[in-house]
Amino acid sequence: MGVEREPGKPAFGLMADRSTGPYVGAAFITLNREMRERLWQRVQEHAGTALKGMNRPATQWVRPGLTGRVKHLRGEEDLHHASLQDFREA
Repeated sequence: MGVEREPGKPAFGLMADRSTGPYVGAAFITLNREMRERLWQRVQEHAGTALKGMNRPATQWVRPGLTGRVKHLRGEEDLHHASLQDFREA
């Protein structure tokens, strides 16, 4: 997972499938302030490296170990109209 934050734009998480590993899409971060702060802290403490082939300079990458609960359109292979609802340590 990675978190992309750019001034003036909504923040979103880049998500990978927990069981198979490949990138599956982005989810807007719609957490309340307290949870957003916890997420930013987690991102800072556990910085990781970009997934192979992911060239996104505004992204802060996170080492594996964080699981996100994402709300998205059903029936799609990748994430569409997704939002991060919650996260926890895996």
